[in-house]
Amino acid sequence: MQRAHELTERVSRWLAWIAGGIILFGCAVPISIDVVSRAMIGRTLLESFEVSGYALAACIGLGLGYTVTSKANIRVDILTAKLPGGLRIVFDLAAAIALAVIAIALAWYSYDVLAESWKLGARSQSTLRVPLILPQGIWWLGFVWFATVAFLTPLFAIARLLAHDRQGAEALISNPDLSDEFREIGIQTRDGKR
Repeated sequence: MQRAHELTERVSRWLAWIAGGIILFGCAVPISIDVVSRAMIGRTLLESFEVSGYALAACIGLGLGYTVTSKANIRVDILTAKLPGGLRIVFDLAAAIALAVIAIALAWYSYDVLAESWKLGARSQSTLRVPLILPQGIWWLGFVWFATVAFLTPLFAIARLLAHDRQGAEALISNPDLSDEFREIGIQTRDGKR
């Protein structure tokens, strides 16, 4: 299980890097080219607005798996932080399962959008005439990976709980407390700890 978890983290990190590259080259470069071409010839060469929209959608899809593995998703845990450890892990597990259900639904329904575009041969209405299955395909693959990671994370946590490794399970699904987050970025807390 540990190797599978490490693999999901590694793949998610790589997809996040790819997403960063897509957003950089899919937004910054086309927008720069359009700004320069407008200044020099009075019109745009690329449809930078359209291309950057596709890049943003791809970036979101590809980055969601990393959000799960790095526990960067937002959870309001005002009440659960006050609960005893055993009860808190039950709520953390329920939250991880709920995230998995949502991720699976996103992947499922985004496939319907992709399949409909494929069936219709849908293209963008701009001068680029981009086949919509290209950006939607990347978007859908990101959602599939997100669903995979979100589905596996509570399973890994349950496996650790069954192996009597509560600390390992908490590391997978529990939110870090504020002092841990401060220590991670190097801010000193009141008690003098970094």
